[in-house]
Amino acid sequence: MEENKYEYNPEEGYDYEREENEAIKKSLRGYRVVIILLAIILAGLSVLYFNLNRQQQQDYALLQADRDTIQSNLNSLIVEYDGLKYQNDTIAAQLEKAKEMVEQLKYERRLNYNKIKAYQKEVGTLRAVMKNYLRQIDSLNTVNKKVIGENVSLRKEISTEKLRADVAEEKASELQNKVAQGSVLRARDITLVALNASDKIISRVKNAATLRVDFTVGANELAKAGNRQIYLCITSPDGYLLSTDAMPTFSYQGTNKGYSASREVDYQNEDVDVSIYYKGSGFIPGTYKVAIYMDGNLIGSSEIAVR
Repeated sequence: MEENKYEYNPEEGYDYEREENEAIKKSLRGYRVVIILLAIILAGLSVLYFNLNRQQQQDYALLQADRDTIQSNLNSLIVEYDGLKYQNDTIAAQLEKAKEMVEQLKYERRLNYNKIKAYQKEVGTLRAVMKNYLRQIDSLNTVNKKVIGENVSLRKEISTEKLRADVAEEKASELQNKVAQGSVLRARDITLVALNASDKIISRVKNAATLRVDFTVGANELAKAGNRQIYLCITSPDGYLLSTDAMPTFSYQGTNKGYSASREVDYQNEDVDVSIYYKGSGFIPGTYKVAIYMDGNLIGSSEIAVR
């Protein structure tokens, strides 16, 4: 058995008050220990809270700095995309995506490490796409400059060849005109005589029943051989074209021109003597104008006075 540490007094018995005081002292010591432990724990929790709060503030500041950096990079990308000045659906889509990310970041309230990393990854992807297009555009510009240079050189060659062709065509045209002019037949030795009803030459035109025009179509090696239609126009002294009641015409320089008589001849690049007759009446003395046409050209003319 445990020995009672309080002394027994035969006269007074046990000292209970003293025993109670000792118990109270023990309890107080126990409370003090608990209070001290609680104070230590509270101080530790305060320090931990302070450190965590400070760390959170530092982390949030870093997240905000990262967000600001991402926004700055996105704005830079938007400016660079706008500067491309190319109509391209993919570039337009990337530009719209960058703008949407800027708007999202403006109103993003709950930032965390994963979101920031995701945004940084998206920005990196957008920048990589843009750099790829810039490389393609630079390559296309290089090719375009080469093609432009080749086109300029080609245009110069074409211009030179065209100039040569134009000169050759002009010379050919000149030569053709010279050949055409040289191939025109000419009528010479034009005369006009009056004939009576018996086809005898008379001196007085007023008694004539027929006017005969004689001329020679000269030889020309450049002219085309073959049958030719010759048209004769006789204008009376009073300025009227002598013609028949049918008033026939032929084509001359794009218009229809009346004539007095016509005849077909076989031309073989040699001199051909031709006579054309005009039958009529009421002829008057004076100067008659004679014009001869063939192949759409005036090949000879003369003014002949008759009595």
